[in-house]
Amino acid sequence: MANETIKTSVSDSGSAAFRKEYALRDIQAGVITATMAIPLSIGIALMSDYPIQVGLATVAFASFIGFLFAWFRPGNFIGAPGIAAGLAPILAMGVATFGIENMAFIVFLTAAFQAIIWKFNWQRYLLMAVPGYLVEGLLAGIGLKIALKFLPFLWMLPVAASADVFWTEERINVVALSVIGAIIFFGLFQHFKDSKPALPYFSLILFGIVSALFIEVKMLHIEDIDFNIGFPVPSFDSAWMWLYAIFFALMLAVVDVIEQVMSNAAIEKIDPLKRPCNSNNSLLSIWVANMGSSFFGGMTNLDGLAKSSTNRLAGAYTKLSVLVIGVLISFLLFNQEYLHNLPYFALAIIMSFVGIKMALGILHIAHHGPYAMLLATLCAILVFKVGIFEGLIITLAVHAIIYYVIFKRVNCEPNGRIIRRYFKKFKKDEQELN
Repeated sequence: MANETIKTSVSDSGSAAFRKEYALRDIQAGVITATMAIPLSIGIALMSDYPIQVGLATVAFASFIGFLFAWFRPGNFIGAPGIAAGLAPILAMGVATFGIENMAFIVFLTAAFQAIIWKFNWQRYLLMAVPGYLVEGLLAGIGLKIALKFLPFLWMLPVAASADVFWTEERINVVALSVIGAIIFFGLFQHFKDSKPALPYFSLILFGIVSALFIEVKMLHIEDIDFNIGFPVPSFDSAWMWLYAIFFALMLAVVDVIEQVMSNAAIEKIDPLKRPCNSNNSLLSIWVANMGSSFFGGMTNLDGLAKSSTNRLAGAYTKLSVLVIGVLISFLLFNQEYLHNLPYFALAIIMSFVGIKMALGILHIAHHGPYAMLLATLCAILVFKVGIFEGLIITLAVHAIIYYVIFKRVNCEPNGRIIRRYFKKFKKDEQELN
């Protein structure tokens, strides 16, 4: 009887955005998830070579859009939108290639590609072209980049030290604080990841703030920037840059879409009311948020699994929790002086943990068999050593060649049948991953 009641109420209009009986739980979940999302978003913005204010503004804007669309086109019910760690190095590569002044247009172009994918429901074909285990390999390589990027922050001094002496008393103090902070964070995460997931983040930040009262450490500094709202107009100086921008935005759109579809599959499994997700509706919310953020120079977004899992464990039932996240982050966006109390070493522990966790995600591929594991590992190594776009393309080419040789030379099958098998195998792999 209870299940029938749940199914009936879920189908009511607006139930994804707000349900009176769960309002207090959703507000509590929003506060807890924001506690985790704020330092994580700051770290991702730094990794992406974007201003911190832009990263926070993107998360707030995406949260408001996610709550709005939950009223009439819900993609999932407890997913928390924000900037994704897996896309950070890709955005950083874009900043280095096109310049921060052109990234708004890149994000706009990315949103346009995502709108096309949404309109024709093409994400199912993307999942055939790029197997889920290769995406895991891609994210593992990116995770290594993130971990190595933030490791030096664990011994960073408040002021530049002499190059002649590394182990000064000040550096030993910072390293000691980093070790203690890491022990606190990992210990709490191990014990409370399934019950109070925001507690490790809150405790680490509190430890960092208190420690900074007694020991001088490098603190976060946020430069105030002016948000210029307007249509993103590029300033490319060659036809080659235009062509590369199109391919870059397409790659960013594809990775973003695949990550969202994979996140939705996981979010559906942890939904407290077992409500089904609609990935195409999620893509609608994503591309609208991305296109909107491009008008103020924002970043790309998606419903990250880490924030969504925290949202669920914190007690969320509807997207009201996402609205709360947006409100709290907006408050800090306009009162950024409160963020100047965040020590760099605490931020480094969080981001290094995120990177390591992404890298270890490749172990989930083992159930696909040795071939998938080897290919995902190859993808991770190439992404880390060669580049994100190049690594994925090379791995796909290697996979296609191996597949062709096996069925052409061993089974003596015609080319048409090989191609059909190729795409069917991708579809099967994705179904198994989900």
